[in-house]
Amino acid sequence: MELFGYLASLFIGISLGLIGGGGSILTVPVLVYLFGVNPVLATAYSLFVVGASSLVGAIPKYRQGLIDIKTAIIFGIPSILSVYATRKFIVPLIPSHVFSLGDFLVTKSLMMMVLFALLMVAASYSMIRGTCEQCEKEKAGTYVEEKQVFNYPMILLEGALVGMLTGLVGAGGGFLIIPALVMLSKLSMKKAIGTSLIIIAAKSLIGFTGDLGHQEMDWRLLGTVTALAIVGIFVGDGLSKQLDGNKLKVGFGWFVLVMGMYILIQQLAFPMK
Repeated sequence: MELFGYLASLFIGISLGLIGGGGSILTVPVLVYLFGVNPVLATAYSLFVVGASSLVGAIPKYRQGLIDIKTAIIFGIPSILSVYATRKFIVPLIPSHVFSLGDFLVTKSLMMMVLFALLMVAASYSMIRGTCEQCEKEKAGTYVEEKQVFNYPMILLEGALVGMLTGLVGAGGGFLIIPALVMLSKLSMKKAIGTSLIIIAAKSLIGFTGDLGHQEMDWRLLGTVTALAIVGIFVGDGLSKQLDGNKLKVGFGWFVLVMGMYILIQQLAFPMK
């Protein structure tokens, strides 16, 4: 199973390079089902893998001028504080046995996997939906960038909520961040994608430090999975120049939907202890 796990780690990076996001949603399932990592620890590992991969992916975007630093700071600060607090204080406080419904026991691991499966289903919808009207305008060259206006209260709230969700399930949350940057910060879609990468990198890597001291880390496994995901990013980026990213994104969205439904059914039928 480890061999399949390493191949899947490479695929995570390839999907990130091909469609610009979404691949990180597979990190926790790969760690749990192919490497046998405990779900709670897998969410911590995922933060590191997602953070490091996003940081590498952000470098070419920065060189192309597609990262708005001011927006990244304004949105990133509440998100970073929220994800760190969630990993440092909230996750350790969640009891091993959360509650029970008759004979059905809801454990910490089960709760996290069900929450993650629901997140996969939500993320798949944003990918299956296809290209947005603004994306089409940008592609056709008819989009006129609006004067940037910050909706500070909503940005702070959205950033904090995304940070908490990231802290709980270990996913980057790009499908939530990108629309927020477009609507609340008036960024173009291309800049929103680039800016989201640096936000995801910062909050994921800093959030990961909240787990240090709470859990014992397998640094060999973590380093290998991260390295393969980063290699996959470059492979996927090269392939993206030859393939239709929008069609790939829709197809990948259906794959994520099936995976999310499988995990949800599997966890409810055969819950992890």
